[in-house]
Amino acid sequence: MAGEIKLKGPDLAADGVPLQDLKPDIPVAGHFEGQPLAVVATADGVRAISGKCSHYGGPLAEGLCVGNEIRCPWHHAAFNLETGEAVGAPALSPIPVYQTDEKDGRVFVTGPIAPSDQRPTPPASPDSVVIVGSGAAGAAAAEALRRYGYEGPVTLIGGEAPIDRPNLSKDYLAGTAPEEWMPLRSPQFYADARIELISGRQVEAIDPTARLVRLDGGEEIRYGALLLAPGAEPRRLPVPGADEPHVHYLRTLEDSRAIIAALGDSTQAAVIGAGFIGLEVAASLRHRKMGVTVIAPEKVPLADVVGEALGRFVLDLHSEHGVTFRLERSVTEIAPKEVVLDDGSKVPADLVVVGIGVSPRIELAEAAGLATDRGITVDRYLRTSDPHIWAAGDVARYPGPDGESVRVEHWVLAERQGQNAARNILGHEDPFTEPPFFWSQHYDVPINVTGHLAGWEEEVVNGDPGQRDVLVGFRKGGVVRAVASIYRDRENLRAEAALATGDQARLAQLLEPAQP
Repeated sequence: MAGEIKLKGPDLAADGVPLQDLKPDIPVAGHFEGQPLAVVATADGVRAISGKCSHYGGPLAEGLCVGNEIRCPWHHAAFNLETGEAVGAPALSPIPVYQTDEKDGRVFVTGPIAPSDQRPTPPASPDSVVIVGSGAAGAAAAEALRRYGYEGPVTLIGGEAPIDRPNLSKDYLAGTAPEEWMPLRSPQFYADARIELISGRQVEAIDPTARLVRLDGGEEIRYGALLLAPGAEPRRLPVPGADEPHVHYLRTLEDSRAIIAALGDSTQAAVIGAGFIGLEVAASLRHRKMGVTVIAPEKVPLADVVGEALGRFVLDLHSEHGVTFRLERSVTEIAPKEVVLDDGSKVPADLVVVGIGVSPRIELAEAAGLATDRGITVDRYLRTSDPHIWAAGDVARYPGPDGESVRVEHWVLAERQGQNAARNILGHEDPFTEPPFFWSQHYDVPINVTGHLAGWEEEVVNGDPGQRDVLVGFRKGGVVRAVASIYRDRENLRAEAALATGDQARLAQLLEPAQP
């Protein structure tokens, strides 16, 4: 999972780097005592920081600096240049920072700076915080509460311990990531952080008046502040045979384990659904030499999501890797060894994986009398209609661009919302305005997407997907709302920064075709 970065650039202890080579936003690669570093000029002086992202080990020197942050080109994690603190998911752990010295027009690194153990004092401190849901938003919020200085009790409740869910359909399912990589943190981490982790349990009810949650079995836990982050549930396929034992859904580590366990007796798999998860499953199963047929109602996979250009590229890419597609078709029945389609044809399948979307888990909120609308309704601070309850992640319907209500099902966004909710639980009153970001892996091709894709009307293509070199913009009402890319990582980071500030001129410039 963590990438190995080859040492690039000068030895920053012996040779340094010319000060004139440092730009305000572009890191320069170097190394110090065998470790990759990134060096950048800021308004407050030159900074040197580890060149390896603490998420998957991405090369930070190939990223971008925005203000006092350095951002990873792979998955857009962000770190404070002065402290090394992980200030933007998906990274959760800090990275080392280094002392610099300028001499004769060159910048040298003299050694690491000891991390500070000081924690801020939050503006508010509830008696206790209970988090319902141990997925991306809940786990990130629990850690953020401690990082932002909260000293009171934190309880994190979920069906399973926090895991690296994106890998369930990617490297773990493909067999290239061992299971020991899957937990986000060790049990000892939560013990040391004084986070009570209650896994394998469900919250059955919330009593907003008494400020308590009731677990299965009747146990009650009181809260001063409550964060709802229960995530979403896979939609079930409503056809005969959908409950057969060889039919699988993918949401939890147990789900992925079950699919892997079934591979030994299977040779042909049918994947129902051609969204990102379904196609990632198809790629992972092909990596394991399974025969794979993808069945979906659309004419071009993902075209409604990321446009015709990227959709056709993904279709061709999977076809080149041996995936068979049955498009513009739906499933009417699942038999023990085959899937029956609406035209009467049959697809051999001794393993079936269904990926037709998810539904937010809002039943607890509805029963508690909270405002809901195809999600849990929250304000710009992620607070629900109850002033002591917040919501984040897949369930949260929040004010998006131009004030419209949006709900987004992305891992990184869920983590960032969890962190934002934690700050607001502690009295910071920070509105959540970050553009969504997600990545999807198809064999050796990553697709990065930043911004709000829902309802786009026009795609603008800069480059060639077939050459693995493209930036695609998505406009709504003439305004660029999202950008997708293949191997245009720094440009995608620039697009993320422009979307965050509403800089349409910069977005238009990024999407202009390169001049010959």
